[in-house]
Amino acid sequence: MELTKKLAILADAAKYDASCASSGTTKRNSRTSGGLGSTTGMGICHSYTPDGRCVSLLKILLTNYCIYDCLYCINRVSSDVQRARLSPEEVVRLTLDFYRRNYIEGLFLSSGIIRNPDYTMEQIVAVARTLRVEHQFRGYIHLKTIPEAAPALIGEAGRWADRISLNIELPTATGLAQLAPEKNLARTRAAMSGIKVRIEDAKAARRESRKAPPFAPAGQSTQMIVGATDAPDATILAQASSLYSEHKLRRVYYSAFSPIPDASSKLPAIAPPLVREHRLYQADWLIRFYGFKVDELTTTTSPNLDLVLDPKLTWALRNRHLFPIDLNKAPREMLLRVPGLGTKSVARILQVRRWHRIRLADLPRLHLSVRKVLPFVIVADHNATALALDGNGLVERFCPRDNQLSLLPDSASVVSGQL
Repeated sequence: MELTKKLAILADAAKYDASCASSGTTKRNSRTSGGLGSTTGMGICHSYTPDGRCVSLLKILLTNYCIYDCLYCINRVSSDVQRARLSPEEVVRLTLDFYRRNYIEGLFLSSGIIRNPDYTMEQIVAVARTLRVEHQFRGYIHLKTIPEAAPALIGEAGRWADRISLNIELPTATGLAQLAPEKNLARTRAAMSGIKVRIEDAKAARRESRKAPPFAPAGQSTQMIVGATDAPDATILAQASSLYSEHKLRRVYYSAFSPIPDASSKLPAIAPPLVREHRLYQADWLIRFYGFKVDELTTTTSPNLDLVLDPKLTWALRNRHLFPIDLNKAPREMLLRVPGLGTKSVARILQVRRWHRIRLADLPRLHLSVRKVLPFVIVADHNATALALDGNGLVERFCPRDNQLSLLPDSASVVSGQL
């Protein structure tokens, strides 16, 4: 099979893996350190632009053949999709060719399981080692690792890669046993623990000597599929929260289940609404940066996030007795819970109120969404009690006027970091 044909098949097969963002790597530049390729101080970012373009990692599988039979996976052994396989040398050549043409800044490499986990990891590591050692490649490398592989192989992957990922796929052991019997949640988390220890040890060694080799300096990430089982959002977020606290993951990515050809009867017939994935990302952000707990964002009676209102606004409406709060007096922890206030907005408020009392006219100058913030706050010349937070039709007040959901924040929110 021609290389271009194999590339088309394996690049398409890789699109289902969302766990490949690249922020947080160390800064390397071929102009100052020699070699080929570079990254910026914040790494490079694998992301989708508003017009749908994918920037800027070469994201491929080594092969889309897999000995596992995960029912939700298009590349499972029982699937009849067209198969292809690249050799490590071909992946290296493609990466260098794409980089020299200024198409990419790095590589995300994953693979189906060939023969066994150790053999597959050896092939993946060979790509990264060749790029780094033989070609002095300084660009970004993200490697998908396999929890069943030998710890020594995972350790070598972390030596050459900026970030490594182990995908949990499903949030519960029961779900994995039902849909992916070859995978084991406890084994995956044990591998994550080993990676966390290696990362911490490498950081400690680097503090002692800058010559000490790094280990996955951009950390580790994972992915969970949303909607393949009946696990509610509360279960998904609880698993994510545990991964952040216990294994220090940089990111948990959420991927809405996509129906596949010749699917098992154990899988749902239709995909979940895409907005559910979006709400999980919003809730994940609130847990990581705003001090929220999972049981604050979901309840036993409502284990799934609201698809109409964002999680912070839903929480605020459920806790109306805590509002309005005074922007001139409230502590940072409470300011972060006001709908429409992001971390940057709160920092500006804390700085400005040291010099004068915040008034209604100051809100636009602070790049705040006045429509969203006003019902929940008190400022020097405004008291939100006049807006009847307990009145009828409150939910409708916050819904978009055209009654259609937007997955992208408005420009003012982007500028201010609001959520």
